[in-house]
Amino acid sequence: MLEAREISWTKGHKTILQNIDFHLFPGECVGLIGPNGSGKSSLLKVLAFLETPTSGLLYFQGQAVPKSVPLPIRRKIALVFQKSLLLNTRVFDNVAIGLKIRSLSKGKIQERVDYWLEQFGVSHLSKQLAWSLSGGEAQRVSLARAFALEPDVLFLDEPFSSLDAPTKEGLRIDLGQVFKATQTTTVLVSHDFKDIAHLTNRALILLNGQVMAEGSPSELLKGPQKEEVERFLAHFSS
Repeated sequence: MLEAREISWTKGHKTILQNIDFHLFPGECVGLIGPNGSGKSSLLKVLAFLETPTSGLLYFQGQAVPKSVPLPIRRKIALVFQKSLLLNTRVFDNVAIGLKIRSLSKGKIQERVDYWLEQFGVSHLSKQLAWSLSGGEAQRVSLARAFALEPDVLFLDEPFSSLDAPTKEGLRIDLGQVFKATQTTTVLVSHDFKDIAHLTNRALILLNGQVMAEGSPSELLKGPQKEEVERFLAHFSS
């Protein structure tokens, strides 16, 4: 579905990513985890075509991706960030915006928006203005907007990190149910191993812009790992 070969990215005089290989199979949820500054969000931006790597190659659905990414490819992905980035309009209109851009019929838009608001438990907020939502409600609307696009690949960049613990746990459970039902191919960035353990099939640990370990969440915790990876994982398994 998505592949990166020997990806490096330098910004200014700083090397952010170094010689990274990555692959994502259809139906997988792959996690990117590491401490702050490890390069995990930077790698997501490169994989989602938001940043152009300094060197290396990207492949999407078996085809090499040019530096100027074609619009048809961009429209096959969806992104959700830490901050919900909602427009100051009704909840319904926020979820519908991408579908309108894609010129879907009004009937199809209504059907998809209603369905995904229901899946994330916010259908009762359909007519409410986005600015009035709580953090958890706003993030549920952001997720509904992304899933409504029916993307080939979904990118989630720290989607729970700004939420309190009970709100985070409830959304994590609901998102896990959606993943199970849809098998949406996903890349999830988090600094919280609980997100990785509950939602992903496989994860990469990044340290200093390099992939230092890869495997299922249980494999990563059981080790053995390199010393620096063991130090990072220590507080999760204690």
